[in-house]
Amino acid sequence: MGVVLSEAEWTARRDAHAERVRRWTGPHHERKAAGRKHPVLDFLFSYYSHRPSRLERWHPGPGVVLEGDAAQAYLKWPVYRRTADGVTLDVEAFARERANTIAFTGRLLVATAGRAPRLGCFGLHEWAMVYRQRPEQVRHNAWPLRLGGDGTDRVVESQRVQCGHFDAFRFFTPDARPRNTLQPTRETQVDLEQPGCLHANMDLFKWAYKLDPATPSELVADCFELAARVRELDMRASPYDLADLGYEPVRIETAEGRAEYVRQQGAFAEDAAPLRARLIGLTRVLAHATTAPVAAR
Repeated sequence: MGVVLSEAEWTARRDAHAERVRRWTGPHHERKAAGRKHPVLDFLFSYYSHRPSRLERWHPGPGVVLEGDAAQAYLKWPVYRRTADGVTLDVEAFARERANTIAFTGRLLVATAGRAPRLGCFGLHEWAMVYRQRPEQVRHNAWPLRLGGDGTDRVVESQRVQCGHFDAFRFFTPDARPRNTLQPTRETQVDLEQPGCLHANMDLFKWAYKLDPATPSELVADCFELAARVRELDMRASPYDLADLGYEPVRIETAEGRAEYVRQQGAFAEDAAPLRARLIGLTRVLAHATTAPVAAR
């Protein structure tokens, strides 16, 4: 039957989750209403497609039964069903509907977890995204480049660019792409992703919400908070001058800055490992459900 939560228990978890993520969604709503852009935090809601309202919504995950009248509200989602004890996620129905996503996510996460972290890319992907661009072409052109256009280009030309993450590489400028030691594609994603990559660790949030509502919302929030922390390093190490927003640069154009980047990159790889393991466990539960006999209703 799984875990049975009383209405008092699960509504407390629901409310705690909403309060937790409103630290991020509340300011985002305020910025959007005022028409203000944020070069660091908007990424969490624009590049990633999980709407703030969905991030605030709580789901218990597989094997949890919600007691009480309030649980009936979950029946508006087809992947929930009634049981003799309350309302629960229909794991078999969800798994059949999302079998391809479950399988790909599991393959990617297992492959990534099985590799040693490779550190020392120094966040040059952000520099490669503005390499040899005119000022009006720069993505965050409301914010100056710390070293100017020419100085930014010299950093790219003086370093070994070695980005293996396709969803970062695809934003490289045409002149920057040939400078990358790898030429990642969507087809080689499972072969190339590794746990030292900042973007691979931010993307744990994506894989968590891709399996929504089967992912326990506490796990989604854990992955989101990691993504927010990693994004901060991502942009502190970028060519942009964001000091006015309170982001002191990690100056990867210097030996000291590169050492600091590697230190933080390694720490994030360690923080991401248990979250990746929890997501792998979820994909295995869901994959098993696709082959299990359908339970009697």
